[in-house]
Amino acid sequence: MAIIKELMGKKPTFGKNVYLAETATVIGNVETGDDCSIWFNVVIRGDVHSIKIGNKVNIQDNAILHCTYEKASLNIGNNVSVGHAAIVHGCTIEDNVLIGMGAIVMDHAYIEKNSIIAAGAVVLENTRVTSGSVYAGIPAKKVKAVSPERFKGTVERIANNYVLYASWYK
Repeated sequence: MAIIKELMGKKPTFGKNVYLAETATVIGNVETGDDCSIWFNVVIRGDVHSIKIGNKVNIQDNAILHCTYEKASLNIGNNVSVGHAAIVHGCTIEDNVLIGMGAIVMDHAYIEKNSIIAAGAVVLENTRVTSGSVYAGIPAKKVKAVSPERFKGTVERIANNYVLYASWYK
C-alpha cells in the first residue's frame, strides 16, 4: 500500500480513478485530479509548499516532485506525463506536456502547453518553455517545434496509455 502521510495538518487528496503504486509516497499538501497514476518509488513531497496535479497525469517510476519552502509551489496541468526518474521542482507545467525520462525542471520554470522536455534535459530556474516546442540539452534550449504527428504520437499517446496501464493494476 502506498505511503500517504499527513504533515502539519495537510493531508493529500486524490481525484477519482487514481492509481497509487504500493511503493509510492505522497506527503502533505498534495492534490490530484481524476484519472492520474503515481507509479513505483515516486515521491511527491508537499511538505514545504503546495503541489497541485491536474487530470490524466502520470508520474512514472522513481520521479520526484517537490517545492521550495515559501517560494515555489508546483502546479501541473492536465494530460501531463512525467517520465521515469524525472525531477520536477517548484515550477508550472501547463496542459499536454511530456517531461522526458531523467529530465530536471527547476524552480520557477514555466512549461507552456503542448511541449516536450527531452529525456535528460535540465530546464534551469526561471526558464520559459514556449508552447509547442521541444527543449533538450543541458541547459535545455529549444531544438524544434512539436509537429502535429509527434504531438499525437507521443504526448497524447503516452498520457492515454498510462490510464490504460493503471487499469491493469487495479
